[in-house]
Amino acid sequence: MKIAFQMDPIAPVDINADSTFRIAEEAQARGHELFYYTPDALAYVEGRVTARGCPLEVRRVKGDHFSLGEPREADLSEFDVVWLRQDPPFDMHYITTTHLLQRVMPGTLVVNDPFWVRNFPEKLLVLDFPQLMPPTAIARDLATIRAFKDRHGDVILKPLYGNGGAGVFHLSESDRNLSSLHELFTGFSREPLIVQKYLPEIKNGDKRVILVDGEAVGAINRIPAQGETRSNMHVGGRPEKVALNDRDREICATIGPLLREKGQVFVGIDVIGDYLTEINVTSPTGIQELERFDGINVAAMIWEAIEAKRA
Repeated sequence: MKIAFQMDPIAPVDINADSTFRIAEEAQARGHELFYYTPDALAYVEGRVTARGCPLEVRRVKGDHFSLGEPREADLSEFDVVWLRQDPPFDMHYITTTHLLQRVMPGTLVVNDPFWVRNFPEKLLVLDFPQLMPPTAIARDLATIRAFKDRHGDVILKPLYGNGGAGVFHLSESDRNLSSLHELFTGFSREPLIVQKYLPEIKNGDKRVILVDGEAVGAINRIPAQGETRSNMHVGGRPEKVALNDRDREICATIGPLLREKGQVFVGIDVIGDYLTEINVTSPTGIQELERFDGINVAAMIWEAIEAKRA
């Protein structure tokens, strides 16, 4: 198949951690042709959705992990599969790419389905499953947020469309910084905030469970660094081997059919203790760590699901 990757610049990726690199590596091993472009190179021109990019080869050699062919403008309808793999923030630029990519479907398979990526933001899709999530409020109004904090004491406050652990604050019952943080966030953004009851189980890790076409395939545990609340690997979280438990399977069995129905082939959910906190559909990670810990080739499972859909 002919495969296009819409992704962030490939030069700085960590070949031992980046999920997009591993997916591209597996595609190449299966004989597929690769094409690479960045989101800024995506365009709509007189009825055609195009991207200026290059043929791509990848290899697992640190510092020499890719080669690019001659640049060209490609009509994305010529590809069998286009991967939507740039990282958040989930801003209007990101949303616009989903609108454009939607226009090459169904002739071209876009993974994950951009219509539902746009309508399933990480911290909002989880609202469809209130029985699985911790007490949560989404608001811009300070009085609403303060009342929630008064009810629950310890809370986590974060931007609704943030990513990578940026802007995540743990406010204890005695913390007096809520007003200042609200001023800070609302001073530079018109977006609401999300506030959740603090889960002390985070000290034992934030579990990233990987689903392929709606089925749980494995998990890694992310342990916060010393003195940190955040477990994201971007900010020093340490990945550890962990098994799926009965609660993880229950959560995945509940959400999996919806993910499969809406074309979300590669999804990573976050579970703290018994609670589902996020459903990551934009650019989930964790498959290389899972492969190292458990020998599960998630990239191969992803391609098997995609090849079956194309067949």
